[in-house]
Amino acid sequence: MNNSEWIAIENKYYAQTVRRQPVVIEKGLGARVWDADGKEYLDFVAGWAVDNLGHSNPVISQAIRDQADTLLQTSNQFYTIPQLKLAELLIENSALDKVFFGNSGAEANEGAIKLARRYGMLNRDGAYEIITALNSFHGRTLGTVAATGQPHYQANFAPLLPGFVHVDYNDVDAIINATTDKTAAIMLEPVQGEGGVIIPSDDYLPRVREWCDKNNI
Repeated sequence: MNNSEWIAIENKYYAQTVRRQPVVIEKGLGARVWDADGKEYLDFVAGWAVDNLGHSNPVISQAIRDQADTLLQTSNQFYTIPQLKLAELLIENSALDKVFFGNSGAEANEGAIKLARRYGMLNRDGAYEIITALNSFHGRTLGTVAATGQPHYQANFAPLLPGFVHVDYNDVDAIINATTDKTAAIMLEPVQGEGGVIIPSDDYLPRVREWCDKNNI
């Protein structure tokens, strides 16, 4: 079957939630992928950066096969050794104290939003607002859509989850002016992606971190 035939199946059976490129990727090797018509591409998307070790990487493929032959999924009601080994590896080689595993960036951000609100409840007299940036993107769940600073993602899902305040990116004064006793957290992308690959000034994130520390945020 070719690209057009597969796309016709998608149109018939699959919920139209994503605007796709008219390319049906069939296989990949390293940084190259091939579509159902046999056309070759260089993959600069890499699954939104989660496949940046390349397709059909033999080490990764073997690790997946080995794990599938040993144990698949048990739910988080139980401990599993690979999960604990990965947690140890990440924390021992980073500046963080704990790790939370999610299935997507949106799920990770949902966890961060809940953590921020819990922190505000316990440490800032019930503060729940989160300052985020205009033109940001934080996910497609109901909570992360509200956090996202792009109205066209939000228009069809009102009323949105309250508690998000949007300010200009790369503007520390805007964050300072938006901070109130209801502010529980500040949620920012180190580099804005959908906003246009916007790289902030070198002192932006350090100054935001300093402001958070100063105000117990």
